[in-house]
This record gives sequence, C-alpha cells and structure tokens, in this order.
Amino acid sequence: MISRQTIDTIFSAARVEEVIGDFVSLKRSGGNLKGLSPFADEKTPSFMVSPAKQIWKDFSSGKGGNVVTFLMEHEQFTYPEALRWLAKKYNIEIEEDQEQTDEQKEELKLRESLYIVTEFAKKYFVEQLNETEEGRNVGLSYFKERGFTQATIDKFELGYSPAQRNAFTEFAEKKGYGKNILEVSGLSVFNEQGNGIDRFRERVMFPIHSFSGRTLGFGGRILRNDVKAAKYLNSPENEIYHKSKILYGIFQSKQAILK
Repeated sequence: MISRQTIDTIFSAARVEEVIGDFVSLKRSGGNLKGLSPFADEKTPSFMVSPAKQIWKDFSSGKGGNVVTFLMEHEQFTYPEALRWLAKKYNIEIEEDQEQTDEQKEELKLRESLYIVTEFAKKYFVEQLNETEEGRNVGLSYFKERGFTQATIDKFELGYSPAQRNAFTEFAEKKGYGKNILEVSGLSVFNEQGNGIDRFRERVMFPIHSFSGRTLGFGGRILRNDVKAAKYLNSPENEIYHKSKILYGIFQSKQAILK
C-alpha cells in the first residue's frame, strides 16, 4: 500500500493542467483553461480546467474531479495505478506502508525487471526496423507491401529482429541485462553452456501493450518460407504477460472504444 506521505507528495507535485494537457488540447479562457471534451464528441469546448483550484469539469458528460480522478476516468486506471503513473511522471519515489516479505519484494523486483527489459527490447526492435539496412530491406518493405502506413507502424511501435542468431541477446548482455531475466521474459533461449540465441530472430515484431501502454511481450512473424519454424510466435507467459488477459491493440484503441 502506498504510504500517506507519498500520496500527499504526489498531490502536491502533480498539476492538473499539466497532466490533462498531455491528453487534451487546452486554451486559456480567463483564469481557467478550456478544451474539447475527451469523453464526448463535441464541436464547442465545454471541458474546463481550473489551475487555481486544481480541478476539472466536463459539462458534456457531467464528469469532474481532481488530477487522479481524471486519470481514472480517461485512462481507466485504478486509484493506485493513477498514483503510480503520477509518481513516475514527477519522479517521486513511492514508499510502501506495510513491510513487505522477502518473497513479495522479489516478486515486485522481477515484475519491474520484466517491464524494463521488454521496453528495452521494443526500442531495439523499432530501431532495427527503421535504422538498419536489413530492417528496412526485409521488415519495413514487408509492412509497406502489406499496406501499412508509416503512421500505423509508428503508432503500434512495430519492429524487426535481425537474422543473426544472437544479435539481440548479445546486445542486451552488453547493456547489463542478465541471462535469467532475458530467459524469463522469453526474449532469449539459453543452452546448458550458457550460450543464448534470440527467440524472435528474423521476424517482424508486434509489441503487446497493457491497457496503460506498458510493453508486456511480443508477437513475431517469420518472413521466410524455407525454414522449419512456427510462422507466428508469441512471448511465453510470465509474471507480466498473461495471454488470456490481454487484448492486442487495446492501448491504441481504448479512447475510441470509450467514446
């Protein structure tokens, strides 16, 4: 449980106009800020933000509240998720009230490590797709042939894993990522001698996002027909990726669904 002191620090640091400004285009209207409702289709702005009172009000839907309630309404966060999102945005260290067991601490450490390594991998695959000759010639050309626009490629953060057997694994280890976390994440496979290969080598990559946008795992499609390998391959389930609980594309489409 997040400590009361941390919650107070978050509320003191978070500015409602800054947070809402990340999601809604706001313009000055006297002492307030005004924009189009993110909860309803409208042509005349009726969404008001008061920097002085640190509250917001949407006259189209009747919703309103503070910075945390906005995140809960707009992003469908729980109360703790909204607080943690704000803590990350404002670089606030979260203190927990009750003492955690060693097992709970290890579980939390593993989850955070998995989030970090999958985010690292996503950026690596995106860079390989857009900034290397192999990625552009193989991966990017495939996407373009299938009718993907660059805007779609960027929005879904699509990538490419090189043909070299251990390109990603070698790069990740050089950056300090250990064999255990690479294996648990499903990004790498190691033999008894400790030699690793890339699970998704020579595939176009589809990151799988959580509802709030965190990278949980990947789906990969092989492009060659002359290899004895699965055409489609997903990350194995782990502490953060549970296939039955994730809907691909929900992060990118949630606002349209809510409307």
